Amino acid sequence: MAKLGVLAILAYVVCVVLANWLTTHYGFVPVGFGLTATAGTYVIGAAFVFRILIQEAYGSALAGRLVMLGAILAGAVLSWALATPALALASGVTFLVSESVDWAVYTPMRVRGWARAALAGNGVGAVTDTALFLWLAGFPIIAAMPGQFVGKAYATLIYLGLGWGVRRALPRVTVHADTS
Repeated sequence: MAKLGVLAILAYVVCVVLANWLTTHYGFVPVGFGLTATAGTYVIGAAFVFRILIQEAYGSALAGRLVMLGAILAGAVLSWALATPALALASGVTFLVSESVDWAVYTPMRVRGWARAALAGNGVGAVTDTALFLWLAGFPIIAAMPGQFVGKAYATLIYLGLGWGVRRALPRVTVHADTS
């Protein structure tokens, strides 16, 4: 589980930076139905799933939260250098708030099953993330929200499906002791 945790942290940080870089360089992109979303929206769905994998690896106690905080800060610092300072600040604040909301929903629901908790947590996190990020980044909130929700829904469902598959495969992995 430790290797999964480290990989989830690295993947999360890459998703944050990539989402900010894409938004900086490509702005808004079509998501279907005549709607547009920030280019980084497709990557954010993956970040939500990696956040859940980080909690699965490090737990919901203080240690797990500190790991998540470190990942958010790393993503914001790297985004500052690779995207724009304004976008990095908006993203960092948004992730702190939306991931906290996601965590607050996911953690108590986890006893009812991973998929149910992940869908609920990601749903609440996506709504919080969308409204706050658009506002802090200075994007048109009302005009952009429908496209953001459609793009995040596509991405989150795809990445949750992948995350579910990875999580289902983990218990089947067996470690054999080296007998040599």
